[in-house]
Amino acid sequence: MSEAQEPGYFEKLENEFQDYINNRIWLVKLEATEKAARLTSLALIMLVVAGLAFFVLLFISLMAGYYFAELTGSLFYGFSIVTGIYMLLLVLVLVFRKNYIGPFLINKLIRLFLEKKK
Repeated sequence: MSEAQEPGYFEKLENEFQDYINNRIWLVKLEATEKAARLTSLALIMLVVAGLAFFVLLFISLMAGYYFAELTGSLFYGFSIVTGIYMLLLVLVLVFRKNYIGPFLINKLIRLFLEKKK
């Protein structure tokens, strides 16, 4: 009871509460900034990996095109086989994107955002 009668008790309590709220807001901002930085760094790394993978796939495709051209005796048929393989892959991605690929990517992104600190 003596604490309640102390002059300025409620002002001190109000100041402490405001400090607590400001500190919580600051903590949320820091956590959001950390998540955004992690997501940005992951996106940049994935961009570099995708670029390198693109060039590897490009040169493998050229090699496969010339290999099939040598087997068939025609550049047209050799590169048509490689194009057919890519068209088949495109159709498979389009067919399975809603049921398998989309949910998989969404779940990975959610796990990234909700991951606890170590």
